[in-house]
Amino acid sequence: MSYTRRIVDLELDDLFGEVAALALDGPKGVGKTTTAEQRAAGLVKLDSKAVREPVAADPQIILRRPRPLLVDEWQKVPEVWDVVRRAVDEDAAGGQFLLTGSASPQDGTVQHSGAGRIGRLRMRPMTLAERGLETPTVSLAAVLAERDAIQGESTMGLPEYVEEIVASGFPGMRGLSFRARGFQLDSYLRNAVERDVPEQGLAVRRPEAMMAWLRAYASGTSTTASYSQILDAATPGHSDKPARATAESYRQVLASLWLLDPVPAWTPTGSPMTRLGQAPKHNLADPALAARLLGLGADALLGGKGEPLRPQAGSMLGMLFESLVTLCVRVAAQAAEADVAHLRTRNGDHEVDLVVVRPDGGVVGVEVKLAAAVNDSDGKHLRWLREQLGSRFVDGLIITTGPTAYRRRDGLAVVPLALLGP
Repeated sequence: MSYTRRIVDLELDDLFGEVAALALDGPKGVGKTTTAEQRAAGLVKLDSKAVREPVAADPQIILRRPRPLLVDEWQKVPEVWDVVRRAVDEDAAGGQFLLTGSASPQDGTVQHSGAGRIGRLRMRPMTLAERGLETPTVSLAAVLAERDAIQGESTMGLPEYVEEIVASGFPGMRGLSFRARGFQLDSYLRNAVERDVPEQGLAVRRPEAMMAWLRAYASGTSTTASYSQILDAATPGHSDKPARATAESYRQVLASLWLLDPVPAWTPTGSPMTRLGQAPKHNLADPALAARLLGLGADALLGGKGEPLRPQAGSMLGMLFESLVTLCVRVAAQAAEADVAHLRTRNGDHEVDLVVVRPDGGVVGVEVKLAAAVNDSDGKHLRWLREQLGSRFVDGLIITTGPTAYRRRDGLAVVPLALLGP
């Protein structure tokens, strides 16, 4: 089968020829190994016991393999991280090592971060641009660079976006039938709780309790609900709730598996804005995981079913659409060397769904609108942000399910999600 390039390949094109070692981090199933294999001459697959045992006995033996060398699932033998780091200390020539991992070691075996020696890139599930549904006409990198090109027409409507929410951005699940895809998503979640979590060192006595916590977390998708609210939602009517420390251990270990992908609150420097909220927005690695945890298929979402943890935030479909937008924006922003956060004032007067921040502090605000048409009120928070930031405000995007990308008279851009690319 031919390889479909991913957006992270743009970053690898720019970096790997000059950087000696790069690690691709991300949850299982996002395509890390397949992407890394395109650039590797040697391969060490540490998820194979036959390969893992001799490497665990003598991690230095990986240096005998041809380079560029791909060390797959490196966290299975965490000592190889330091082997690679020391090899780079001795020879810093670019393009030598690629490491892929679906978990962060929790046992302290990695003694050095690798800063300055091993670069790290996050790889997420496929964006709409990577799924090949439409040809993107609006480049986030161009928007960040203030090259105005807001144009294009999309044939996708709400039913198609809903289908993409539940269809998953995991490459191996796309193209499966409805039943097979649901089975695979269920298996993915069950294996994470029953196998991957224990491998991370957390003994789960009641896997169903962690699954309930995950369902509650999914119901808080795209909200800043507190962890106590999530715990209460996971154990309704229970007097013997898990201890807060237990719930926190759930959060930490699931984050170490890259299954949780929260959006941090923006804490701007040198800005007149004060009294901003500090809570992250909850987000799973793929909105399809959240939909499956909540038992919501395309028809149910289109029928208005599903109760978000904080009903005042909107519908569950709206929350999941924002999660899909978040995935697409984050992948494109990373390729453009920008960070992504969210903004909410403490009293809730103003909220910007996503804030894309350039290295120089320039900001692109993003509002998500689950509708085909936009009215003046949909841009009020972006206009407020523009007033607050002045020249630091680069642009404002309203992402919709509509057909046309265009520039409004108030200067804000309206962009159908299917037309947004890197």
